[in-house]
Amino acid sequence: MFDFAFWYTIILLVLMTIVLVKEIFDPDIAIFSVLLLLIVGRVINLKEAFAGFSNSGMLTVGFLFIIAKALQETGVLNRLGDILLGNNIKSMSVRLIRFLFPVSAISAFFNNTPIVAMLIPVIHTWARKHDYAVSKFLIPLSYAAILGGTCTLIGTSTNLVVHRLMIETGIGGMSFFEISKIGIPLMFIGVLTVSIFSHRFLPDRKEPIIELGDHTREFVIELKVQSDYRYLGYSIEEAGLRHLKGLFLFQIERNHKIMAPVGHEETIQLGDRLFFTGLPRTIIELQKTPGLTVLKDTKFDLKNYNSDKLKTFEAVISPSSPLIGYNIRESNFRGRYNAAILAIHRSGERIKKKVGDIVLRAGDTLLILAGHNFLKDWYNSNDFYLVSESEKIPSKPRWYLLFSLSILFLMILSMALNILPILASVSIAAVILIISKCITPHEARKSVEWSVLLIIASSFGIAKALDNSGVAYFMANKLIIMVGSFGILGILAGVYFITSLYTEIITNNAAAALLFPIAFSVAHQAGVDPRPFLIAVAIGGSACFATPLGYQTNLMVYGPGGYRFKDFLRIGIPMNIFIGCIAITIIYALNFM
Repeated sequence: MFDFAFWYTIILLVLMTIVLVKEIFDPDIAIFSVLLLLIVGRVINLKEAFAGFSNSGMLTVGFLFIIAKALQETGVLNRLGDILLGNNIKSMSVRLIRFLFPVSAISAFFNNTPIVAMLIPVIHTWARKHDYAVSKFLIPLSYAAILGGTCTLIGTSTNLVVHRLMIETGIGGMSFFEISKIGIPLMFIGVLTVSIFSHRFLPDRKEPIIELGDHTREFVIELKVQSDYRYLGYSIEEAGLRHLKGLFLFQIERNHKIMAPVGHEETIQLGDRLFFTGLPRTIIELQKTPGLTVLKDTKFDLKNYNSDKLKTFEAVISPSSPLIGYNIRESNFRGRYNAAILAIHRSGERIKKKVGDIVLRAGDTLLILAGHNFLKDWYNSNDFYLVSESEKIPSKPRWYLLFSLSILFLMILSMALNILPILASVSIAAVILIISKCITPHEARKSVEWSVLLIIASSFGIAKALDNSGVAYFMANKLIIMVGSFGILGILAGVYFITSLYTEIITNNAAAALLFPIAFSVAHQAGVDPRPFLIAVAIGGSACFATPLGYQTNLMVYGPGGYRFKDFLRIGIPMNIFIGCIAITIIYALNFM
């Protein structure tokens, strides 16, 4: 009854699932290998196998990685994290509610793929700064974007695929808000559920960062509180300065009086000098905080310097250095080296003086901001034992931030008003950001998650193989026959869950396209209006939570979140069943009761 292609595809599908669940190979290698084996078995030809590599959705995701990185480089995304996630919220559930509802609302009107692509680096930066596990946020981000996409016709490409097929079938497409009466309740219930429960079951995987301790090089930086500091009059705890990752506020100077140690209830006042010890990355990020300034430097605007022109270095003062015996003010460091001292480290001693008053000694390590030639100019100098590059921290002048925001706004406007196709809007925005030097070509190439693109592109070929071999039709048909005895509600549930199942295995758009004719045929044979069944296909194809393979946003957070396949299964299977039951109930109640 079944030919070689059928059984060959079934065996490969089972093996691929086992490999992914057991994590025997990386997901991109496993999925691409299956694609190649399907070519070898002649289930698909070369054109069908590699059609996904020119797919507009896959290319769109690639360009979005570049745009997200450019927005991170210009500082847009770093500020967005504090706005969306907040600093002073103790409850993780409340924090997720505050974050996920705006994400869902935006995803209802804009394609959810770019929303997730841009927010991934936001969450990474915020989580590293505040010592949270990024794995607690990225799956909820994807789920919120998916749920938001079910609220309107343009929220997700799956809705548009079903809409187009409805028009081609002659029954008329969906209106803009036709799906909203199902999608909006799903979004509210789903986001609340994810906010309350997801973080309790997701892994606690934090980005590695060195803890301050006895063996860590602690650089000291002094920052003065200005009138535009947003937490003026707040306590240290309320300002979020108590538990900063990789930073420690060890002293405050106020009216020439020293307060140390610093109590968490101590309020921050205008003119306070805050003394921090920390790692180079955290120190440089901290000094960019509006309202906190280092000692005035007439040459370098330390809040708006361009990291493409200026870099951070670490230099150890040698015994023969002319800097020894002078404090930083008297040393004429800026004039002598064309560089600015950001912070200082002295082994075995925490310096408690004002940074400008510190008398330099042999062995002191300086954290320096200077031009790219500093290493070449001073590496062999007797002034320093050692000069090395420090970690690169993205920084751009303020106008880059405003310019990149403008490009982002125009890109979203173009997509929302359908001025240009999504791929054209996104690719033009990426090229403009590169040409304007918001991001360098080298950084743009590095920003692309090639493994994610390989998975997305390969999944289209695998979907075609399931169609060609008859596996997809066989499984869908058998399931619907099994549930037919339960009446309209059973058939509706069968259509929904088989679509959802296939979305998990292949892709949302491929699953919707595959199940559309089956759902239409079932409704026709039952003598009922096919629209509810086709809307069930649209929502079942979008509401994909159980695996990273079915929906692009799940794929996008898979690697950056440090997730394993089973992390999606653990939280996603209950979500699929729960959301599916609610969706089926609402669709049935609105159309058959």
